[in-house]
Amino acid sequence: MSEIKDLQPNGIWKNFYSLTQIPRPSKKEAKVVAFMKQWGEEHGFETIVDDCVAPGLGNVIMRKPATPGMENRKGVILQAHLDMVPQKNADKVHDFENDPIETHIENGWVKANGTTLGADNGLGAAAAMAILESTDIEHGPIEALFTIDEETGMTGANLLKSGMLNGDILMNMDSETEGELYVGCAGGVDTIGTFTPQFEAVPEGMVAYRLFVKGLKGGHSGMDINLGRANANKVLNAMMLMAAKKYGLRMACIDGGSLRNAIPREASAIVVVPACMETQFKAYAAEFETISKEQFAGIEPELAILCEPAEMPKQVIDVKTQDNFFRAIAQYPNGVIAMSADFEGTTETSSNLATIKMEDGKIITACLTRSLVDAAKDKLAEQIRKNLTDNGAEAYSTGDYPGWKPNINSPILHTMKEVYKAKFGADAKIMVVHAGLECGILGSKYPHWDMVSFGPTLVHPHSPDEALFIESVPKFWDFIVETLKNIPEKEVLA
Repeated sequence: MSEIKDLQPNGIWKNFYSLTQIPRPSKKEAKVVAFMKQWGEEHGFETIVDDCVAPGLGNVIMRKPATPGMENRKGVILQAHLDMVPQKNADKVHDFENDPIETHIENGWVKANGTTLGADNGLGAAAAMAILESTDIEHGPIEALFTIDEETGMTGANLLKSGMLNGDILMNMDSETEGELYVGCAGGVDTIGTFTPQFEAVPEGMVAYRLFVKGLKGGHSGMDINLGRANANKVLNAMMLMAAKKYGLRMACIDGGSLRNAIPREASAIVVVPACMETQFKAYAAEFETISKEQFAGIEPELAILCEPAEMPKQVIDVKTQDNFFRAIAQYPNGVIAMSADFEGTTETSSNLATIKMEDGKIITACLTRSLVDAAKDKLAEQIRKNLTDNGAEAYSTGDYPGWKPNINSPILHTMKEVYKAKFGADAKIMVVHAGLECGILGSKYPHWDMVSFGPTLVHPHSPDEALFIESVPKFWDFIVETLKNIPEKEVLA
């Protein structure tokens, strides 16, 4: 029996535990969609799967009537996404498509054993489930919208049809600091670069090594991008760029990062160097590790760069493509590009060089650019494409999604501010988030919706360090319950 099932409020925690037992990585949500459909029907709710991806695979919608006397209140949509980011430590054996998440409690936090926890956004989904099955909470008409594939393209939100939901207020539960109300979020766009090398036989007199950057913290490429964490792809490239100039390094293959919206934690490459330079190259690798540790001291305490003998590859990338590739990655905009002038301490624009993969004889790079300002996002994506094409690659942008423009005069924001102050004796902070919430996309389909996003305190999502602060969950729950009691009545047209 998991310890988290004993925590309070029990309604949230037992449902969250159930979700940890169901594999639900992005684009692999069939099992959790089937579970949610069965759960809704067993509890007697009108339950719909919109089949937006395939028959039986899509967003899940549930409806619950108002409690007696609350029928005239505005309808509320409780919204969360079902998928989770599948990240694990290198030494952890875990199959995200089949294995449950192993949870434990550590110093007041709920964590997973060597993997992401999936509280992003399983805890929000669990809260919606707890509200739906409650029998002692006052509320108006409620709909719950559980979207799919939020983490790798917001597919469910993008494919949701207009007119399927009846409510007036969207309460997104995918934010990550208790006591903060979010009224805006960044938009994003992916940029893909493709290098097409000519492969050559390995020159005579070479020795082979595997370079491996490991031990980095990684994290959410929006929420954690301002923490100055190392990007494994950039670190590895810097090492190879210098070694190519000084020691004649040739690259055979490369593999860096794993997810479009996670700061890459690991990257590796198979390289060869002249045997006559082997001693100097090994000394350089050790020196580069020392320099990198000093550069990220206090930020990346587990950073390590391995330089290990490897099996000789059959071929290497031609020098021209290699030089172009190293130069493009060195020039790649990465990290925080600009801070917001309107919201102090908030990142406005950023870029994350997320993955570098070799597929079918090509080197493919992928980057996620985010910004609170759509024009800045588009300009940065254009700059990234130009950097790639100037260095011999093909480049295009895809998956563009809009930001959510803040509305400080939002009625639901006003209500929730008053509720929070009355309930907890403190002011809720009004925020925007440098991450992609589904509100921007959903609001474009339902422009009359009044929207707000909030949640309990969650740190380091999208990494195995993901942790949920236990004490924040009761406050999050009490806030939802009290807000639902205070939803205003529908306007009556004269």
